[in-house]
Amino acid sequence: MEDLALAARDKCAIVGIGKTEYSKDSGRSTLALATEAARAAIADAGLSPDDIDGIVRCDMDRTMPVSVAAGLGLRRLHFWGETGPGGTAPSMMIGLAVAAVLSGQAKAVVVYRSLNGRSEDRFGSPSGPRARAGGFGSYDELYQPYGLLTPGQHFAMMAQRHMHEYGTKQEHLGAIAIACREAANRTPHAQMHDKPLTMEAYLASRPISLPLRLFDFCLESDGACAVVVTTTERARDLAKPPVTIRAVAGGQPSDTRAGMMFPALSRGDVTDIGGRQAAEELWRRAGLGPQDMDFAQLYDCFTISVLLQLEAFGFCRAGEGGPFAASGAIARGGSIPINTAGGNMSEGYMHGLNHFYEAVRQLRGEADNQVEGAQAGLVTSGLYPFGSAVVLGRNA
Repeated sequence: MEDLALAARDKCAIVGIGKTEYSKDSGRSTLALATEAARAAIADAGLSPDDIDGIVRCDMDRTMPVSVAAGLGLRRLHFWGETGPGGTAPSMMIGLAVAAVLSGQAKAVVVYRSLNGRSEDRFGSPSGPRARAGGFGSYDELYQPYGLLTPGQHFAMMAQRHMHEYGTKQEHLGAIAIACREAANRTPHAQMHDKPLTMEAYLASRPISLPLRLFDFCLESDGACAVVVTTTERARDLAKPPVTIRAVAGGQPSDTRAGMMFPALSRGDVTDIGGRQAAEELWRRAGLGPQDMDFAQLYDCFTISVLLQLEAFGFCRAGEGGPFAASGAIARGGSIPINTAGGNMSEGYMHGLNHFYEAVRQLRGEADNQVEGAQAGLVTSGLYPFGSAVVLGRNA
């Protein structure tokens, strides 16, 4: 039987990218933000709204596909879909768009994420049980009465465990925060563009949930980001060089537990993430490996999430993520520069869809913090309850 995942290699491409300003208070609706980003992506591709017949969104987005279709003035919408949750969504959103295009259900798909994540829905705040369809909760409600309330507490426990097992140091996490900040300092649109960060300042920052400090956390941002996906064949006739989607894959941690986030802490190894299983399949489908990547846009809700993904995707061995990050390997000029616009920690938090915006700019040679001669790059999404990732390539 034909391996359809291998047959899909480089058959689709991202042909347009768009975004809004990333801010603390947009003063606008998420629909207005989504429409602006999507229009920019369509225009960047040299297309018009009449060319778009598919829409994909994150299932946590407040703005529905029908509203975006109306905002864009679409006249032929044949496919719409959603996936998630949260930070796990962007790579699978791209995968869903690829599936729609290759199956003939759509010819050109807009993928968007829009949120007022600072002025409205603050994901870092304590929250009540997250309602789910059918009356089920997220299972987080079983942990909240005991004081486990925020994502920061969850990831702090993962960091503590990694420190206990492998001797990971605070300075190792600091190296990740600083690498992202230095990239943002060279990116004019990044929220932290004009705010340098030193190791001294990092270590002096206030603890929030030890060992995680202020600068171990991602931003809370208002804004939107969007990309357009179509076939690579069609892409060659459009406005910008196609950035091909070489492979998409997802994965789940071993000993998966039901629920949204907190139940993962009851597993035998709380540092095991879905990215490890996703990586094995991703590299197989791509026909490439971590040694072939010129950059990596790693989902950075917290510094520890980057460290764990460096290990899971094979850039270093388990337990070596801290020294690897501190060696300079992830910084500009290193063996695998990460989050080259600042990422969720210093550019803006669009649940990671902004990582695709930056990856496309890198592979077009348009980035502010350009990796010279970039031909292939990795983009990852989320750690829990699943992980997913995409390999992108230049001009196949």
